[in-house]
Amino acid sequence: MHMKSTRLSRFWKKIGPGLITGSSDDDPSGIATYSQAGAAYGLTTLWAILLSFPLMAVMQEMCARIGLVTSQGLTGTLKKHYSKPILYLMLLFSFPAIVLNIGADIAAMGAVGNLLFPAIEASFFSVIFTVLLLIAIVYLPYRKITAVLKYLCIVLLVYFIVPFLYKQDWLFIVQSTFIPTLQFNKAFIGIIVGILGTTISPYLFFWQANIEAEEMKQHKKHLIVNKRIISDMKQDVDFGMGFSGLVAWFIILTTGTVLFNSGIHQIDTVEQAAKALQPIAGNFAYLLFSIGIIGTGFIAIPVLSGSLSYIFCETFGWKEGLDNKFNEAKPFYMIIIISLLLGLSLNYISISPIQALIYSAILYGLTAPVLIGIILHICNNKTIMGQFTNSKFSNLIGLITLMIMTTASVALLYLELVSA
Repeated sequence: MHMKSTRLSRFWKKIGPGLITGSSDDDPSGIATYSQAGAAYGLTTLWAILLSFPLMAVMQEMCARIGLVTSQGLTGTLKKHYSKPILYLMLLFSFPAIVLNIGADIAAMGAVGNLLFPAIEASFFSVIFTVLLLIAIVYLPYRKITAVLKYLCIVLLVYFIVPFLYKQDWLFIVQSTFIPTLQFNKAFIGIIVGILGTTISPYLFFWQANIEAEEMKQHKKHLIVNKRIISDMKQDVDFGMGFSGLVAWFIILTTGTVLFNSGIHQIDTVEQAAKALQPIAGNFAYLLFSIGIIGTGFIAIPVLSGSLSYIFCETFGWKEGLDNKFNEAKPFYMIIIISLLLGLSLNYISISPIQALIYSAILYGLTAPVLIGIILHICNNKTIMGQFTNSKFSNLIGLITLMIMTTASVALLYLELVSA
């Protein structure tokens, strides 16, 4: 028993950046996408989660390896080895996309807070959550922030409980997961594109590379990058992406059985999903679902704002890093503060959370294929990566991801712009 607990604690210490990155991928806006998929199409989109796992795991592993080997983030590597227009293009698309995403997440957290405590306005909750996040990010040291985020990931386990509160046809669930179902209509293709865009998001590429570089600085590992460190990182990334995929799978399973089977097929927001669950699956399921939404917001928003700040600071050569105090890296923390305040302000102008998600999805869709192509190029460049260039398997999955995300981006643009 003691051996098991020692092994478990050693594993828990080993995992970190990959788990946080994976969990932040299941943010309130991601939960909204998965809830829409489940409510509208039952379990027919479960296979998309299985498809996305190897794609996101391999891409995040490449980004993590770039961070470990170069001891700098993706933006720093881009700046050093590629032309400036590519860098500024990434910045131009990333800034509005990430701010819109932050705004949608803050609004969702506020709306769910209001569901749990109807006497208190949603906007009040949004302000309180924003203030709490700012205090935590600015005042907590790097180790504390990552420890808090790691433990917050446990909140996501609530989504593993909810489906078991309801009778399930497990044979049909297995079939839906492993046998793809396709419907050739605008709405269904839109949902599949949405799932892929939610799971393989550009901001995660930037965060993963930077947070691995920070880990290197913290442990002074940048002197001895070796196969064991790369192996530990792969284990962390695979675990994090696997956990993220499981959460997404369970959310579709929950809404695809509870809501779809009850005739509720239109879900536009996370609070609608939570509210719809209450009369059918009971107060406990509703409470767990709601707590999960707020918990994921607390994980995702530091990752979103942090990735944006890393992009800016590495582009302009400003001092960055969560391991620095506020007065040591003022521009870094100011960008985080501004991005959260801009996100919060979206609650008070005419952009709705749904519009914010659509706009950010389009911007992510435009940048993802370009970034994937660049990441593949970096990871095959011996000058940058030395002995840690891509394996044939990584290149194969990377190229498949590039093709799928390019197709998804074209489909997204067609669905949102041409056929609007």
